[in-house]
Amino acid sequence: MGHREDLLEGAKRCLLEKGYARTTARDIVAASGTNLASIGYHYGSKEALLNLAFIKVTEEWGDVLTKENDEIGHEASADVPAAPLDQFRETWDRVIGSYEQTRSVWQLQMEVISRIDSDPELQKALAGPQREGRDGLAENMLGIDPEAEPEKARVAGLFCQALLAGVMVQWLMDGDSAPSAQDLTDGLKAVLAGRA
Repeated sequence: MGHREDLLEGAKRCLLEKGYARTTARDIVAASGTNLASIGYHYGSKEALLNLAFIKVTEEWGDVLTKENDEIGHEASADVPAAPLDQFRETWDRVIGSYEQTRSVWQLQMEVISRIDSDPELQKALAGPQREGRDGLAENMLGIDPEAEPEKARVAGLFCQALLAGVMVQWLMDGDSAPSAQDLTDGLKAVLAGRA
């Protein structure tokens, strides 16, 4: 790898170990085996590097869930799509099941969310990836193809994204009372059934 890639990998490690606010340029240099001048040369600033590193960390987390979803889909019959509620529950099983291994990613996401108002560059950097993430959630959790049904995927993705943020907060605050995949599925059924 070159300095550019080393810096990005080092920044990702620092974000997961120290968080956004506590990561210094010197931390990144130590983790990447590069030098301070490399940050400015390749990324313009430490903040630009951290913003990109954060996006890459969240993409990798999403890729793990997508990969597992693809593997599960290939094991099942390719002709028969999973029932929507089954797909929803299975995806949440993977999300919640990965919590212990990915807790640092969840913590990092909460920290970054708290910085949005005070960091316009971060907000701008996350706008596009957030839209892409919504499409991915709609597709993976509910089986809605964003290319075939863009508006349906958009609103379903908004719903899934809001649910994901709320679930993260609950798991970070009190894992003992946080929802399971089955709780979320039963809750969705109850909402769809309404008062009937």
